[in-house]
Amino acid sequence: MLDVHAIPAFQDNYLWLLHLAGHAVVVDPGDAAPVNAALQAMQLKLTAILVTHHHADHIGGVAQLADQHAARVYAPAREHYTFAHAAVREGTQVRLPEIGLDLQVMELPGHTLGHVAYYGANMLFCGDTLFSAGCGRLFEGTPAQMLNSLQRLAALPAETVVYCTHEYTEHNLRFARSLEPDNAALERHQQDVASLRLLGLPSLPSSIGLELAINPFLRCDQPAIQNAAAAVALPAIAPQQPADTVLATFTAIRALRNRY
Repeated sequence: MLDVHAIPAFQDNYLWLLHLAGHAVVVDPGDAAPVNAALQAMQLKLTAILVTHHHADHIGGVAQLADQHAARVYAPAREHYTFAHAAVREGTQVRLPEIGLDLQVMELPGHTLGHVAYYGANMLFCGDTLFSAGCGRLFEGTPAQMLNSLQRLAALPAETVVYCTHEYTEHNLRFARSLEPDNAALERHQQDVASLRLLGLPSLPSSIGLELAINPFLRCDQPAIQNAAAAVALPAIAPQQPADTVLATFTAIRALRNRY
């Protein structure tokens, strides 16, 4: 069966290594060294590299790995890269026959304008768009773009396994509880994550179902989140149309999280 292995890198990145029958695919390899170490330890041949966006901690190892292993590279069509790659866009099917997997590309502007995710077989590799109990900063896109991207992910099946790329969960959960202290699911998950981290284990992957219960950025339609945002934020929170209130709430809590 296909296995997905988390390779820690830098301070808090995860490089996801998918492997089956001696073949491997890596997602967002910001550093080649830990990927090569994992490939050697597990006796795997790297056949493909998936890139979600252009930030250095996600692409720093791509050129070296592609050259060393003659691996195919897939990267967003709306961004510029100096390494050779197949450009992918909304609806592109990425076929990975060596590991028996096909993934569909979703364009998710917000963190960057060209950001993509790869979705298939009940798995989502979402880069820096969605984190457990959080979402990416808006370096290039608008709040409306990021909200729309997150709503697209929230509409995926609840059982979808979410492979985020940073270990931000504990800090995100503290922020989420500051907005929604009476959320029992949030409290339980905070305890579960604390136990995992004490053992040195990743808090990830998550799932869409879990994120719908705990992630304030997917819960901007909930009165508790709207009230918390309105108490500290902009007059724009004042109800207009329901969709406007959701966007204003998202905008406010993203700004709050930037300072948290």
